[in-house]
Amino acid sequence: MSTADISYDRRSFMGYFASIGLGSTLLPGVLWAQAGQQGAEITAATIACAEELAGLEFSEEERTKIAGGLRNRRQQIAQLREMKLDNSVAPALVFNPLPEGMKANTERKKMVRSKATVRAVPRDEELAFLPVTELSELVRTRKVSSMQLTQLYLSRLKKYDPVLLCVVNLTEERALTHAKAADVEISRGRYRGPLHGIPWGAKDLLAVKGTPTTWGTPPFKDQVIDMDATVVQRLDAAGAVLVAKLTLGELAQGDRWFGGMTRNPWNVEQGSSGSSAGPASATAAGLVGFAIGSETQGSISSPATRCGVTGLRPTYGLVPKTGAMALSWSMDKLGPICRSAEDCALVLSAIYGPDGKDRSVIEAAFNYDASVKPSALRVGYTKSAFERELPADATANQKAGRQFDVEVLTALREIGVTLIPVELPQIRYFGNFILGIEAAAAFDEFTRSGKVKEMTPQSTWGDTFRNARFVSAVEYINANRARSLAIEEWAKLMKDVDVVVSPTNGGHLTATNLTGHPAVIMPNGFTENGTPTSITFLGQLFGEGKLLALANAYQRKTGFQLKRPTLPG
Repeated sequence: MSTADISYDRRSFMGYFASIGLGSTLLPGVLWAQAGQQGAEITAATIACAEELAGLEFSEEERTKIAGGLRNRRQQIAQLREMKLDNSVAPALVFNPLPEGMKANTERKKMVRSKATVRAVPRDEELAFLPVTELSELVRTRKVSSMQLTQLYLSRLKKYDPVLLCVVNLTEERALTHAKAADVEISRGRYRGPLHGIPWGAKDLLAVKGTPTTWGTPPFKDQVIDMDATVVQRLDAAGAVLVAKLTLGELAQGDRWFGGMTRNPWNVEQGSSGSSAGPASATAAGLVGFAIGSETQGSISSPATRCGVTGLRPTYGLVPKTGAMALSWSMDKLGPICRSAEDCALVLSAIYGPDGKDRSVIEAAFNYDASVKPSALRVGYTKSAFERELPADATANQKAGRQFDVEVLTALREIGVTLIPVELPQIRYFGNFILGIEAAAAFDEFTRSGKVKEMTPQSTWGDTFRNARFVSAVEYINANRARSLAIEEWAKLMKDVDVVVSPTNGGHLTATNLTGHPAVIMPNGFTENGTPTSITFLGQLFGEGKLLALANAYQRKTGFQLKRPTLPG
């Protein structure tokens, strides 16, 4: 029995599909799937039921014409599917987060760092946890060699990875070669800057030539991409030493990958959250000097919170994504995960700016000045988020988190900040909607080939990719039009403030990932069971300089970033 034999009445169609075991909620998707199959019949009857999905109703004549038009488009769809569109091929449509009338500042100024700490060389356990600001001085003054640091971190990676499951592959040979070269250069007086000789780890969605780039999932665990990602090239140029490819949840979701669940160093019974699971875990555990993670909708914020590190999600379009796995072309951002806000500034300074390949990157300056007085910055705080009532059954951790958030405001006032109450724009956001559709496009061939079924059983990506195929392109475009309204509303909010302080769970995550605003996430306390909590500072578009300056001042006041976990063994 074909759909052409059935009356156009929707109830008749629903009855028919129910009779063969397909619920009415599946009906529109079933018919759209049929329309997409070469050789399947597309009729006015097909269109009659598909109207439900579109939320429209047509006449019989209109249905007949639509069916004919879809039949004509089949050849175009077939031709499109025959094309090889690698994950690295970005759409011609490029997202720009700048609101109407705004231009990014392009004047670059010399970085002003905090006064360098000169100390005696500590024992290895303490050395491993020093921030880059201090490690760099030890390397620059040749009190510690890059080789010494590299061997220390490689040893710790091997020792603690069996517990933390934060490493996909070590890059040991590459690391030792680069560390040796760094020491030779520094001994000859050629010091490249604060990252020279510092070991680091890359989230395993960044391509590194000659090394597997697994994207955290079984179908790609042997994938080798014959290039270095732009950020890898830039960190090589800065003299940093890559020691490991670190874990991410499968295709950048969660903290579970094909090797297991990456652990939180503060509580190894707990996952490190994701998807920058390995970078956060390894940085917190003193296994690398710093790491590079990525965020589409929480993948730096969440593990930074869980693992008690400082994560920077830069403005969309500041750091090139060339050589990184694409999940959502208009939402993906690469950023540093470090042990301090100033460390983030040092790393960002090395990796930002156009590379001539990623067309989404905007020419903008990053100017960091640690000497800026907090009192000179206009700082807002999300008043209602700080004051909202906790539920009657709030846990001890929730109550502690609320108290820590309030104490952040006290600490800021004590360093001279005048806090301005603000409220977040009340507008609908479509983050998951846009993300899911772009991800389905990024992994279209992967889905149609059936390889998606080779992912681990816990992955939900297959459902996301399949569901997204039944969303109209019109709705996707309109979701991005709604995004334009959000950009304008956030421009109004940020016009009068340099930084907005908000509880990390204060309702800004989806909004700011859509609008492209930067955020720094850092520890602000510890619960009774010893695990960290966090606070989030939000900045103006391309306003990372002031954002990190305030974060640095807050950390110098509080010192939460200096605490470190006690690792088993």
